[in-house]
Amino acid sequence: MHILVTGAAGRLGSKLVQLLTAQGHSVTGVDIVGENVIHADIGDFNAIRSLVHDKRPDFVLHPAGWTDVDGCAREPEKAIATNGFGTQNVALAAASLNLPVLYVSTNEVFDGKRSDPYREYDPTGPVNPYGYSKWVGEQAIQHINPRHFIVRTSWLFAHGGKNFIQAILGAVTAGKPLRVVTDEVANPTYNDDLADAITKLIQTERYGVYHLVNEGSVSRWTFARYILDRTGQSEVPIEKISIKEWQRASVPPTYAGLVNLAGAHAGIRLRPWQEAVDAFLDKEGLLKA
Repeated sequence: MHILVTGAAGRLGSKLVQLLTAQGHSVTGVDIVGENVIHADIGDFNAIRSLVHDKRPDFVLHPAGWTDVDGCAREPEKAIATNGFGTQNVALAAASLNLPVLYVSTNEVFDGKRSDPYREYDPTGPVNPYGYSKWVGEQAIQHINPRHFIVRTSWLFAHGGKNFIQAILGAVTAGKPLRVVTDEVANPTYNDDLADAITKLIQTERYGVYHLVNEGSVSRWTFARYILDRTGQSEVPIEKISIKEWQRASVPPTYAGLVNLAGAHAGIRLRPWQEAVDAFLDKEGLLKA
């Protein structure tokens, strides 16, 4: 199968390219930066449509987007232009050739007012510009292309990129005191596990909405505590604070845990988040517990 991957220079996109190539697929990578990719902007409708018509892939994978949550809060119109209308451009280009498309979305399309995990078809209600922009992308995919997958994930951590694990360990190395919120809850998800699950999902042709996250919801504080404990730093204290005490441009949904029902029904499961974190730390040479 010939697969076109947007955001191919990013952490998830590059991992998808690696896995799909290893599986014997022909892959065309697209991004605005990076090497060994075609440089094109998803915000340019004519460029994306021309590229898809020129390459004639069998499938379009669309993990590209602006994932700087605080940046989106500061520039909400840019967020919608990239995550919303950029996704619309990809959806239209794929639909013009009747190609299936997979869009990577977020748990932040939910309002966070529940106390139990969100299922795939629960009502959405984003509370910040990032979540809203990704929700706009979901609407574009759903209304334009019937052959679609929408994959929601959360708290992604990847090798070589900026993420919560590296932020916590970096703060300890720098001797900074740790203050972490207890009332923001979601699923820590390993980039490699997500990429593997996506490559399995596109083979099913079972279109729809999926929550692909490592199993289990956890607070930021508990996540941070686990990271330190598993890297042999159990003695490092972490102050418990609330979201209101952590000043930032964006306000996240408080409880945005996801449960994987649709994927599990199709035989696709991701391991518990603790096992995923251990695998990440082990690969980084940091696992000591």
